[in-house]
Amino acid sequence: MTVTNIAHALGLHMHQPPGNLRLLIEVSPWEAEQIIRCYERVLRYAEHFRDVAVLHVGFSGVLLEQLLDPEVVARYRAIVDIPAMLDRYRRAANIELVGTGYSHPIFPLIARADWSEQLTRGRALIERAFGRAPRGFWPPELAFTMEMIPALVKAGYDYVVVDGGHVRPADGMSDVLRPYLACHDGACIRVVPRDRALSGAQQSGLEPDGFEREVCVRAARSPRPREPRLLTTWCDGENGAWLRQTQEQAGFFGHFFAPQMTRWRAGESMIRPVSLGRYLDAFHPRVHARVQTDCWNADVGAALSRWTGSRAQRAAVTELVRLSERYWSLLREYREDDDDGHLTRARQLILEAETSCYLYWGESWLPYLHQRLEAAASALAEFAGESGSAPPPICCAVDLTSADAEA
Repeated sequence: MTVTNIAHALGLHMHQPPGNLRLLIEVSPWEAEQIIRCYERVLRYAEHFRDVAVLHVGFSGVLLEQLLDPEVVARYRAIVDIPAMLDRYRRAANIELVGTGYSHPIFPLIARADWSEQLTRGRALIERAFGRAPRGFWPPELAFTMEMIPALVKAGYDYVVVDGGHVRPADGMSDVLRPYLACHDGACIRVVPRDRALSGAQQSGLEPDGFEREVCVRAARSPRPREPRLLTTWCDGENGAWLRQTQEQAGFFGHFFAPQMTRWRAGESMIRPVSLGRYLDAFHPRVHARVQTDCWNADVGAALSRWTGSRAQRAAVTELVRLSERYWSLLREYREDDDDGHLTRARQLILEAETSCYLYWGESWLPYLHQRLEAAASALAEFAGESGSAPPPICCAVDLTSADAEA
């Protein structure tokens, strides 16, 4: 059976942990140049193929803060004019912007009271940088739980991308080539399954002929080959040699993207690029599904084990949640002016400490998390001392010299 009704939503996810662009330009300038060029390269190819291409690009809030930082702008000016680049993103109608949370947290692991601010801050920074709000949401590390749905809807999102292996349709027919509707506590959102295998190829290397054959075979063998088929592939946009390749003909954009868009432009491809927002407006999902709480690397072990696999990681997560709860408790109890900025400082440090990066690398990056936790605990203790409360204990101190310097 030949399948021709195949749509392709291609996404790239962009994130750097707090302060990393400043750090890299000092300690690893070549890596810094590779990364900053990734953001401009996406835009350049989108502009070149503006008549046929569609790209989905997500930026974390902390990355956008760095791109808006005058010092970062000045340090990278010889490589990329960042303000001009952001302005071009504003005008790129074929780039659909996607939200991903302010500091790139693993939402199922952080205090639920922090979800709203992580969502609204990240969304506000996209609007500030690009002048338009995102409709779709990419959960950091694809770590998703059904309990997030009301918070996502309240924040203004109407679809979310999830790992296709964790989608459980109500009709029992597993099919990653179609969107679904997922509901929780009276709120519903469109769910777009990501194809895990083809996304891995997008991250590491693929070519148009093989891609075309594989997608057509998958569509023909899918449960509903005569229905519209939606393939969604998504990967990091600035990690790995394939995406960072400055010799562009040997990388993702020169070796795969440009030839594939040229094929579509010439009418030689059966796979058409689509905007998820526009596609979902035309194709309204009616089949309900549940999504298991998990992430992109479910096959390596227990759910979220990459971030909670060691005792030290679990202790850090527990302390992070406890410190967030203390912040909210103080805020509720005293509700007084934060004249010295202690609560404001603590809040910023807690949100930054929630970035997934500090847990991702086993225990080697935990010092960066604990550095922020200790500073936040100190700020809360100073505020509480002004209000007559005893300061909280500080635990899990780690020597910062043990952490790696680069992302």
